[in-house]
Amino acid sequence: MKASGESSDVKGHDFSRTAIKRQIRRALAPAGRFFLQTHFRSELMKALRAACVASLAPLLCAQTLNLNDLLASMRKRIETADFRATGHLVWVQPSGVRISYPITIKARWFPGVLREFVEMGAASKTPGNSPPGSSLVTHALLEMRPNGQSSITIAHPGDKSPTVLPVEKWTEGPLGPGFGYEDLLEQQYFWAGQSSDGKAKFGARDCIIVKSTPGATDRTHYALVKTWLDPSIEFPVYVEKTVKESAVVKEFTYYGIRHEEGVWSAHQVEVKVRGQSGSTLLILDRGSAKANLTLADFNPTLLTKF
Repeated sequence: MKASGESSDVKGHDFSRTAIKRQIRRALAPAGRFFLQTHFRSELMKALRAACVASLAPLLCAQTLNLNDLLASMRKRIETADFRATGHLVWVQPSGVRISYPITIKARWFPGVLREFVEMGAASKTPGNSPPGSSLVTHALLEMRPNGQSSITIAHPGDKSPTVLPVEKWTEGPLGPGFGYEDLLEQQYFWAGQSSDGKAKFGARDCIIVKSTPGATDRTHYALVKTWLDPSIEFPVYVEKTVKESAVVKEFTYYGIRHEEGVWSAHQVEVKVRGQSGSTLLILDRGSAKANLTLADFNPTLLTKF
C-alpha cells in the first residue's frame, strides 16, 4: 500500500503528484517561451521606435526652426522695405528680339500694409508685335496686407480715373502673362500654408524649398508657390508659381544677387512660362534701399498723372 498522496504505476505510467507537475511544466514550457519571446520582441520594438523618434526629433525640430526662421526673415525684409529702383522690363520674343520698356518701382512698408507704386514707360523702339494682352504705358498702385486682402489699381494715359484690377487678372502685367502685377508683391510668405519641401541644390547654392499655399481669405491668382531659398543669405534664387485655374507654371530665376546698403537684392529676374517660348526680364539698374518715402509718394491721384 502506497502512502497517502502518492499514486501507483498503472501499466508503466507514473501518476504521482511530482510526476504530474513535471508533465504540466513540460507541456507549458513552449507557451511560456513563446510568451517571453513575443513580449521581449514587443518591448524591443517599442524601445527601438522610441530611440528612432528621439534621434529624429532634433532633425525635424531643426528643419521646422529653419523654415520658421527663413519665413520670419523674408517677412521682415518686406516689413522693413523702403526702396526706389529704376530699370527695364524686357520682352524677349520667341525669335530672340528684345523690346525694352523703362520701369520705376518704389515701395515702402507702412503699419499693416506694403505699398508699391510702379511706373512703366513707352518702348525704346517701336515693337513689330505687341505683347499679348499688353497695355504698355502704365501706372500701378499695389497694396499688400498680411491678412490676404491685397489690392492692385492701375491707370493708362487718358484714363479719367484708375481701375481696380480684378484678381483673375493679377498674373497679367504690361507685357502679358510673364511678369504679372502680383509678382511684385511677394505675398506668398504671409499665406496660411507654409511647409518645407526638403533641400536641393540650385546651381552652386544649397537651398531649402519652401512650399506656400494660400488660405481661404488670401486674394491671389496662384494655387501654389515653391521658393528655393538660400539660407546663408536668406534670399530666393528660384521660384515656381502655379496658376489656379490653368495650372500653368511660371518660373522665376534670380541673377546677379548682391548685398548693398545692408539689403540683399537681385540685379535681374527672368520669368518663363513653362512650355512656352520667350521670356520676360525685370532688370534693375540702380536705386536706393533707404529711400525715405512717405505716404505722398503713394497718393492714388498720381495714377492718372502722366
